[in-house]
Amino acid sequence: MTNYEKRILNHLIDKYERSKSFLGENKVNQHFTEKIKKLYPKYSDPSEYELFRNINDAIEKMQNREFISIYYSKNVFENSVILNTNKLDEIYVFLNRTPKAKLHDTLLAILEEYQNENEVLNKYCSEQISRIKCNKSVERFDGDINDFRNTLKAVKEIYNVTEETFERDFSVRLYNDSKAFERIRNKVARILFQYGDFPKEETVLEDMNIVKNPGHVYLKGKGIITIKEQTIDLSVLKGDIALSSVILKDIDDVKITGDKLITVENLTTFNRFSDLNALIIYLGGFHNTHRRNLIKMIHKNNQTVDYLHYGDIDAGGFYILLHLRKKTGIDFKPYRMDTATLKQYKDLTRSLTENDKKRLNNLLSTEFHDTVEFMLENNCKLEQEAIN
Repeated sequence: MTNYEKRILNHLIDKYERSKSFLGENKVNQHFTEKIKKLYPKYSDPSEYELFRNINDAIEKMQNREFISIYYSKNVFENSVILNTNKLDEIYVFLNRTPKAKLHDTLLAILEEYQNENEVLNKYCSEQISRIKCNKSVERFDGDINDFRNTLKAVKEIYNVTEETFERDFSVRLYNDSKAFERIRNKVARILFQYGDFPKEETVLEDMNIVKNPGHVYLKGKGIITIKEQTIDLSVLKGDIALSSVILKDIDDVKITGDKLITVENLTTFNRFSDLNALIIYLGGFHNTHRRNLIKMIHKNNQTVDYLHYGDIDAGGFYILLHLRKKTGIDFKPYRMDTATLKQYKDLTRSLTENDKKRLNNLLSTEFHDTVEFMLENNCKLEQEAIN
């Protein structure tokens, strides 16, 4: 088989597999045809005689096998090739190509196997089953059946991870291969974010306790921490301290000696930010089980202070705040995430992307609607780092 045969036949098969005839919905016979010069523009170039001859030789071979027929034009350079749909089985074997119908059957079986494992898989699998029935491509499937199955397996098993787990350990646990998860991590994260309830795609795996390296919680300000009966008074320190996720379980108590707790979304802002009456916490970019348990423990022992969240004034910032409330059960209030702050720093705002607009529109029914309306009307958002 020459490259010319392979390309021409694959192109014609692609057209067939995208058609209503493939679904059995077409009421008239369809012909799947293509002009040769459309596939090979230099076919009609007189100076490319060798190319012209080689393509014609390949076409003759395919015609002899009855894989195609030729529509002859008065101008030889306008000739077209036509797929012989009566020879599809032989053509698939010749190309060593899996028929789309067979591939669909395999994908449907995998999707049905995982469909009811959890809410995310139920939504994802149900939608992909509908797409297959409409002859549409399956999202997050790139042609590798094994990777596809491993992706759905990871989305299933990740909900059983209750302790912070390294990616490679998670990979060995699932696939007996420390690098297998790395190949599909982006697909797993995308499915979780698109069909689950997560504030940011970038941190969705960490939210589910899957990390590349141990995470840290940074604290400073008005607070006294007791770890294994050892006490640290943060207020006497000039800077912050970082506690690894391993230590979080050993914290006995955190006492707030000011009048509020403020969680900060970005590390740069955390480092610059100061409030003489607050315990200030940076959660490492995400809040998984251990971090949420820390926050809940602090709240349980310090219920008379205010709880505030300081984040970007964008869709992600608001979703992080809502997610923090939902997962901790604490009524965090927004801090400097309002229209007044946007107006104050209007020269430092950035334009919204189409995805920003879509996510903000979903927030119009929330308590943030006034700020969200202002953002949509003025095409603006503001990162924390821009605020003095």
